[in-house]
Amino acid sequence: MIGWKLEMKDQKNKKMNSLNFIEAKKNDLSIILNIYNYYIESTTTTFYYDKLSLDDFKKFIFINHNKYKTFLIYQNKKLAGFCFITQFRKKAAYDKTAEIGIYLIPGYTRRGIGKEVVKYLVSIAKKNHIEVILASISGENITSIKLFKNMKYKQCAHYKGIATKFGRKLDFIDFQKIYNLNFFIIYLKWIIIYIY
Repeated sequence: MIGWKLEMKDQKNKKMNSLNFIEAKKNDLSIILNIYNYYIESTTTTFYYDKLSLDDFKKFIFINHNKYKTFLIYQNKKLAGFCFITQFRKKAAYDKTAEIGIYLIPGYTRRGIGKEVVKYLVSIAKKNHIEVILASISGENITSIKLFKNMKYKQCAHYKGIATKFGRKLDFIDFQKIYNLNFFIIYLKWIIIYIY
């Protein structure tokens, strides 16, 4: 945490000059987990109560996978956080759908990084034939909700009071964007048939 504060102080008045994404390797897992565990202990961004072990974390973070990717995010050569594209569900029917996540080190939020990260993840997803991208967000994470709304993601679910953390009832909101026009046309036809 001390290293994060030093980086935050260095970056406080600088604009986003250089953003780089480095595909995570196994030896990066402890760094990524440290960032994620900060969010567990300090925020309602994730609904875990206790820090995750490395073994638990490996269950949903993909390293050296052909389709699902995890990246370290660097701004001006300093670690700013991590992001990922992960499997939505472990069923073949969901093969063209993925979920994305962004976890920035404190001090790197609200700087426009999130928008660039989403664009990058979408470019990787499209190369891997992913057509539908989802983002699941805590109802208290107003910054992320605004980000996905501004990027024209549609709210597709809102689970009210579904979780409790720090003594507060929390909502869980899903956003999605369809990147394959053919899929979207088929979806619209299905809706029209269903309505009539």
